[in-house]
Amino acid sequence: MSAPDELLDVAVQAARTAGGLLLARFGALDELTVDTKSTSTDPVSEADREAEDAIRAVLADRRPDDAIMGEEGEDTPGTSGLRWIVDPLDGTVNFLYGIPMWCVSVACEGRVGVVHDPVRGETFTVVAGERPCLDGVPLAPRSAPTLGLAGTLVATGFGYDAAVRAAQADVVREVVPRVRDVRRAGSAALDLAWCAAGRVDAYYERGVQAWDIAAGTLLCEGAGLTVRTLAADGILPSGVLAAPAEVAGALLELVA
Repeated sequence: MSAPDELLDVAVQAARTAGGLLLARFGALDELTVDTKSTSTDPVSEADREAEDAIRAVLADRRPDDAIMGEEGEDTPGTSGLRWIVDPLDGTVNFLYGIPMWCVSVACEGRVGVVHDPVRGETFTVVAGERPCLDGVPLAPRSAPTLGLAGTLVATGFGYDAAVRAAQADVVREVVPRVRDVRRAGSAALDLAWCAAGRVDAYYERGVQAWDIAAGTLLCEGAGLTVRTLAADGILPSGVLAAPAEVAGALLELVA
């Protein structure tokens, strides 16, 4: 079994390699080829694919026996029992619009996670069972929001399908009057990293995929937050919630 520090070093190298490539393309958006995936509003650019290729190249060099699940490429089988889950560009719409809220997410499933924000030059890292770090400095312990749920700043996101977004809007309508406020930044992995760092108090979202949350949920768990799966409900797909234990139950009742 590989040492966690070795796996984390690989994850950091892969994330920063992709991040450097993406940062060089950020701001040159007219030069990118953009296609769509699940819906006409779900874009994928050549930058997404180039970033995933860069991550896979690092993994092929340093971890050739491991499996890989990536958002933009085919699943790669492995023989080591370890699997990497990567999102080469989480927040593609923001990236395409020139909004500086996007990141690279790299996780060795259940073991280590990295969320790298190239614009801010910030790298969130975690080894399972340990306190997460920001640029090598352990994050401060999280405290419960003052005023309980009423004082909770909640991050969330919405799907690409119009019918799902409409149902998600109904949920937000219930949440907004009962919390401090709601933020929608457009990058699930970065939302989770910021939640672990205390920049928002809690996060929930439906329709996220494994590559969106594999690193971020490890960060939140390491920060002592309660992480729960949201079961699919009618038109609403499954999702995830992360919050301090003191408010997690009340928030779960609102969004589930």
